Amino acid sequence: MYFEYGEKEIEYLKRKDKRLGEAIDKIGHIDRDVETDLFPSVVHHIVGQQISSAAQKTVWARLNAKLGAVDAETVCSASREDIQACGITFKKADYIKDFAEKVRCGEFDIAALRDMPDANLIKELSALKGIGGWTAEMLMIFCLQRPDVVSYGDLAILRGMRMLYHHREIDRKLFDKYVRRYSPYGTVASLYLWAIAGGAIPEMRDYC
Repeated sequence: MYFEYGEKEIEYLKRKDKRLGEAIDKIGHIDRDVETDLFPSVVHHIVGQQISSAAQKTVWARLNAKLGAVDAETVCSASREDIQACGITFKKADYIKDFAEKVRCGEFDIAALRDMPDANLIKELSALKGIGGWTAEMLMIFCLQRPDVVSYGDLAILRGMRMLYHHREIDRKLFDKYVRRYSPYGTVASLYLWAIAGGAIPEMRDYC
């Protein structure tokens, strides 16, 4: 499954931002995978922190093979050594175990997250061990498909903005100006900023 967006979001962004619109036309539609089940998505994001995408894929495959299914019961039944043996640090294993236990005993209501406003959702997720604001925002995009998320904590987003708008630096004030322009479809803008940062338009350079 991919993040869902279409002509409505594209046409809005093109009207609001000429440069972004030109980039959208050059890049075309972007397919970004999303996960629909929030529990394994949280675990997946903890696993992927500070490691490469390739390493995350390998470790995630090992964890799924070890547990059979990544859910609160299987994680709680596994030891921290079982989880660490998949290539996960003990610190991350403790975060994952703590999260699973909170869900299993009802201390953390994972189902309630889907109906929360964005600010409340970030607050609730960030209260979990091992989940910061950036990870919460990535979960909002790649699991919950929230439509208006642009992360100031994401280095690639800032790089994409520098490349698109020819800035040497993106401070918070400048960032917020662009975010207001993209709203309420900031997430779609994020997809294109990531693509730009990754070299989707070869003639664009980073002015930093």
